[in-house]
Amino acid sequence: MTNIDNLVAQLRDLIDNAGYRHNDRFPPERELCEKFGTTRNQLRRALSELEAQGRIWRHVGRGTFVGTRPVLNLQDVTYLRDQIKPEQVMSVRLAIEPELCRLAARTATKSDHEKMRLCHDKCCTSEDWRNYEAWDNNLHHAIARATRNHLFLYFFETLNSLRRSVVWAQPRTSDRPPADYVSFYEHAAIVEGIINGDGDRAASVMTNHLNTVHARLINGPGKAGT
Repeated sequence: MTNIDNLVAQLRDLIDNAGYRHNDRFPPERELCEKFGTTRNQLRRALSELEAQGRIWRHVGRGTFVGTRPVLNLQDVTYLRDQIKPEQVMSVRLAIEPELCRLAARTATKSDHEKMRLCHDKCCTSEDWRNYEAWDNNLHHAIARATRNHLFLYFFETLNSLRRSVVWAQPRTSDRPPADYVSFYEHAAIVEGIINGDGDRAASVMTNHLNTVHARLINGPGKAGT
């Protein structure tokens, strides 16, 4: 493991174990350099990797924040995440995300297909739940971007910001997704449907996938990942 890989792992441990919620502010670079005994350049390379994974987002002049970049004003996100229940998030996801799949099957490019495959592969090889959640988020976002519909993308990113705030707090009963985790197969079928231009198939599997996730949220802790 390189120095950067080790630093990325240490920063991920900090995110996972320090009680951060989505969009909470991360410590400033000076403090992180002192904490981990690293240089500013090495820290920024590690933060760039975490940002690519969807673990953090950065805003020049404002700092670094946990999770993916929101569309909403941070004050709005903080307010709404305390008002919204997982069931409400899921009902909106069921209305929007199958349609995103149907549209993406018509508009996605080869580059979009490759991004979706990469995200799915990374989900399947994730060494812990946080890493899985980050790549899962990237997959759903890649589907939304592939629609080339900016209004749909705006609604998805708004919803996704709230979804991440609510779902991240769910407890787990294992360190990582099991090898036969049902979401792996559902993701594969969704991506296959989009790549093959079968929007109805992709939308149907997405609906089943979201219902499976909803059942995990309702019926018990441990596997509430999406």
